[in-house]
Order: sequence, then C-alpha cells, then structure tokens
Amino acid sequence: MIQFLLNREMRSEQTLDPNTTVLQYLREHLHKTGTKEGCASGDCGACTVVVGELDGTRLRYRTLNACLTFFSALHGKQLITVEDLKNQGQLHSVQQAMVDCHGSQCGYCTPGFVMSLFALQKNSAATGADPAATHEALAGNLCRCTGYRPILAAAEQACSHPQLDQFDIAEAETVKHLQAIAPLETAELDDGQKRCLSPLTSDALATVYAANPEARLLAGGTDLALEITQFHRELPVMIYVGHIAEMKRITLDDEYIRIGAAASLTDCHDVLAQEYPDFGTLLQRFASLQIRNQATLGGNIGNASPIGDAPPLLIALGAQLVLRKGETRRTLALEKYFIDYKVTARQPGEFIETILVPRARPNQQFRAYKVSKRLDDDISAVCAAFNLSIEDGVVQSARIAYGGMAAIPKRAAACEAVLQDEVWNLATLERACAALATDFTPLSDFRASRAYRLLVAQNLLRKCFLELNAPKTATRVTAYV
Repeated sequence: MIQFLLNREMRSEQTLDPNTTVLQYLREHLHKTGTKEGCASGDCGACTVVVGELDGTRLRYRTLNACLTFFSALHGKQLITVEDLKNQGQLHSVQQAMVDCHGSQCGYCTPGFVMSLFALQKNSAATGADPAATHEALAGNLCRCTGYRPILAAAEQACSHPQLDQFDIAEAETVKHLQAIAPLETAELDDGQKRCLSPLTSDALATVYAANPEARLLAGGTDLALEITQFHRELPVMIYVGHIAEMKRITLDDEYIRIGAAASLTDCHDVLAQEYPDFGTLLQRFASLQIRNQATLGGNIGNASPIGDAPPLLIALGAQLVLRKGETRRTLALEKYFIDYKVTARQPGEFIETILVPRARPNQQFRAYKVSKRLDDDISAVCAAFNLSIEDGVVQSARIAYGGMAAIPKRAAACEAVLQDEVWNLATLERACAALATDFTPLSDFRASRAYRLLVAQNLLRKCFLELNAPKTATRVTAYV
C-alpha cells in the first residue's frame, strides 16, 4: 500500500496501476486539473508540483515534474499542487506576486511557475531573493507568451518579503503525519496485472531483485518514465529504490567520495562541487532543477546513454562501481561497465549499489565541459573531461574521457598516450588533438555532425590547455555553445 499526504489529507492506494504518473493521478483520478501536461518529457515545467519530505524534524520542499514521477515515489511524502496554495479565499503570496507583476498571459504554464516560485520561496527564506537561485529555480519552466522579466519580478517580490503561510503554521502537524506513515517495510502497488515493489534496504532490494530479475529498477524515473509517456509501453514489474536510505547516502573518507546509487543529482552536486568545481558547474547544467531533484547518479550511469553527462567525468576521475547481486558484491572500474550501445557489464539481477569517486589529489587538474544547443536544460552534443597531473611542465598522468563521441562514454586512449610523460606545450597539445581522430569516429545526428563533434572535441582540449596555462591572476571565462 502507498500512503501519502495530499496537502494535509491522508491518502492511500493499493490497487492503482503502478505505471500511473503523478500527473495522471491528479488529473484523471482526482480531477485536479490545475497541474498541466505540456510535453510529458520533463522539458517544459507545466506539470511542476512540490513534494515535502522529512529532513529530521523539519520539512524539505523540492520541485518535481509530475509527468515523470511514478505514483509509488509519493510513499511517505507530502504532495502539494497549485490548488493547495490558496487559503481562506486569499491567494498565496507567490500567486499574488504573479498577479501584481503581470507574470501570466495565456496562463497555461502559470501553475508550474507558481509551484517553482513556491519552492524557491520556501528554500530561500533565510537568504531572500538571490538572482542566481531564481534563475536556477525557473530554468525548468518555459513560457512562450509572457516573457520572463515579469516572472523574475514576481520571484523577487515573493522571496524578498516571504509571508507566513498555512504550510508554515501546519509544519509541526505535517511532520507528525509524515512520521506516522514513514515506510517500515517493503511496500507494493499491484493492480492485478502490473506491480511495483518498494524495498527499504539494500539487502531487501537484493532479495526482491533476485526473485524478480525481469523487473525494471526505478530510481528517479526521469528516463524510465519516457517509455510510458513517449513510447506508450507498459512496465509489468518495477522495483523502486528511492526509499533505500543507505543507497541515498553520500559519505567521504580519505580515499573516496562514496555515493549511493539512489542519491539525487541535487544532493550529489553539493559534495562533488566542493571537491571538483567543474563537476558542480556541469551538474548545474544537467537538465532542470526539477529533474536534478529526482534524477540519480546511479540512474545516469545505469541507463548507459552515450550522451549522459556524468559518466565521462567519472571515467576521467577513475571512478568505480560497487555492483551487488544477492549477497555478492564486486567492484568494477566505471570505464569497463560500458560495453556497447546500451550494453553494460551488469549481470541479470545485479544492481549498482555505490559509486566510488576518488578524492582530489595534490597537483591534480580537473576540467569538464559540456557543449549543447541550449545553455540550460539540454542534452550534450559533446561532453569532455580532462584529469591531468602536471609537474615541472611535464604531464605525469592523463585521463581523458568524452561523451557523445562514440556508442559509449569512452576514454581517449591514443590522446592520453601522446600526452603521457611529454612536455605540456603547444606542440604536444596539437599531436594530442590529432590523436583524437584515431580515438573516435563520431556519428552525425540532429545535434551535431561528425566533423563538428571531432572539431569540438579537439577544441575543448585546446581550451583546457589555455585555462591551465593562463596566468594565475587571470579570470576564468566559461563559454559554452
């Protein structure tokens, strides 16, 4: 049974089709039509809702795309939609700000913007209106007619002077309700033909997956849900891993950053950005905040996309995976996980449990770049990562990886060989750039041509060289196509 709070109303479902998204549940089962469907792929933000989760004795609010969120993910959480904001006949302050600042025209996208502003207000109560945080919060919401200036003005009004609302007043009561329905055992949603299991521990996951090796593993669902919303397929059996606390945990020791496979990219960003600033910068361009709140690092690896943003960076850093099947665990270098297009070394019934990211070392230089048609919320044409150790002007070690250049995220072995133990100068650089043509034979598609991809890959290596050789007093300029 799945239990959750719809605002402050306790709801439970046992026999609902587990392929149902939160958007479908709201509109078709509850007839709450304020939440809109625009794209059904997580691009437009019209379906944005807010989920409240326990964070100790407080609530943490995060935006999600309802079109990509399966109903099972609501278990033990609070769901807030645009219908819940108005209270006792009065608009919520974020709604009033949209009215005051003329932030709506046709109005179709407005509920999504309002919910993103609501979460922004809740999460910026102590800092007020920060332009960078505002742009990040709204980057996943598209408006075709109003323009963004009045919406940004509404964000400034709502966040500069946040007002106490019904959610603040009821927070203690909401926390008690969520504590009362906190999952204590494996939950199941079963409509008689399809089912979804939600284990609470890695051990339980190993047992359930061994018994159901045909099941699809569901974490954030931002990729898996597209099979239903875009390709109209049915998933007979799913196993949701989002309630497994140990697989959402991120810890550090002297050797590794240990990231549970179910940790969201939002949570990963906070840690990785401290260790590798370029990793943090790239993750901020990984789709929208709604997607990053939901998508997981394990999922970005597990779907084996050749244009996934995280794998090239992790490969360049020498990351490893802890894979588990039943009681057996094995550690595998990430670069060996990818075999061919959408083919991996994962065995039936085996799952990614932990990602091991080596800690930064002295004299290590790490750079990462993403080239895409749009700056925000877009898929890479080429993604490059460079992990170099240079001492006394000589390259002591080089790990270079690219995405978008082959059927898998892949190291540039020939390029690395040219750089190894050579003087870090323009002559060596150009030989290394030429070697990239032997490392990769990229394809042409609607994102980029083969020639463009190869030239961009070479130019990103040149960009890395220029940045590392720039005077220490120079300001680093980050430019993306």
